[in-house]
Amino acid sequence: MARFELKLPKMGESVAEATITNWLKQIGDKIEADQTVVEIATDKVDSEVPSEVSGILVEQLFAKGDLVQVGQAFAIIETEGEDVAENKLQAVEVPVEVATTEKNIEVAKESLSSSKNISDSDKFFSPLVKNIAKEEGISLSELESINGTGKNGRVTKDDILDFVAQKQINPKSKNQEINISQTPISVNGGDEIIEMDRMRKLISGYMVASIQTAAHVHSFIEVDVTNIVKWREKVKSAFEKREGEKLTYTPIFMEAVAKALKDYPMMNISIDGDYIIKKKNINLGMAASLPNGNLIVPVIKNADQLNLVGMAKAVNDLGNRAKTGKLKPDDTQGGTYTVTNVGTFGSVFGTPIINQPQVGILALGVIRKVPAVIETPEGDFIGIRQKMFLSHSYDHRLVDGALGGNFVKRVADYLEAFDVDSDF
Repeated sequence: MARFELKLPKMGESVAEATITNWLKQIGDKIEADQTVVEIATDKVDSEVPSEVSGILVEQLFAKGDLVQVGQAFAIIETEGEDVAENKLQAVEVPVEVATTEKNIEVAKESLSSSKNISDSDKFFSPLVKNIAKEEGISLSELESINGTGKNGRVTKDDILDFVAQKQINPKSKNQEINISQTPISVNGGDEIIEMDRMRKLISGYMVASIQTAAHVHSFIEVDVTNIVKWREKVKSAFEKREGEKLTYTPIFMEAVAKALKDYPMMNISIDGDYIIKKKNINLGMAASLPNGNLIVPVIKNADQLNLVGMAKAVNDLGNRAKTGKLKPDDTQGGTYTVTNVGTFGSVFGTPIINQPQVGILALGVIRKVPAVIETPEGDFIGIRQKMFLSHSYDHRLVDGALGGNFVKRVADYLEAFDVDSDF
């Protein structure tokens, strides 16, 4: 008999670890190749890990709720044949904070085994940050209150050291700040207490961190989309028959946003401390609903390279997989700008919160029939038009009103210039 180490596979460029949420196979169970062994959760998406071999599960190296690093063995499967030295896993990417020095690696190992309370958090903290928190006596609530400046709002070494220094200088004000955030809520006998699920806790943390990080400013513009509505009504049946896909308004809007980002590349950026990261690729995030009603933002990679048919297929694919809980961790990574359709819920417009570390997000309002002034060479008259609002939220730390306003105006221009005689 041979022993095979089942390791956590690479799940995306920025996914370095995952939490085991459920063991689907127990010690002694027979496992077939490609059969799911555990369910895991990253900081974005829940997923499953299948076995690469057939055999008997003889060891579970981690318990439910434990954190496992990418490339780390989490189970032992006994198989027929010779021992397998290592599985098919490709090169593993280790977070920079962990891999900086040998000393940091040793510190990280000690931290993972000793920071039990901090590991209960639903937010990601590198082993080095956890170790500093432990040594400095920083509580879990304090650690979660730090506004991270790293990728996706993560807390870096400098962030936690600044927090420690500030706490030593002015401990009273810091404690008062924490106490304010923990103001007790009055609960009556008939009230129902419902604990947030893991995803809602993550969303809550991301939203608060974004508001505390970015200087949100909003621009609104009304768009006449009458031509788009007429064109879609004319071609949607033929489109579905030829492409096997439903044609919604979303891919039309996403195509316009991708074009506008090419025209205004300084909207396709991120902030990293005092540096501006100008993104080469245009990767559009689109807010979508999960089976439990929570929202997630899967990403259309290289959206500017897609025609309308390709965009429709990408939108439908990600939307359907979000609804059925089939998104993969990499599906939510790498976004450079986000679009959310608040009109789905009947909202005329909204003021969405920026998806960090991006600098802008566009909300699409509901399309409505409204009376409008129509200008003609013979004079003005009142007619019925199909209109909607675009709401642009942007980070005023880098995006001034001119850029933020011109960008959303360019999106509107593309939509209003839509050719009703075009094919698909």
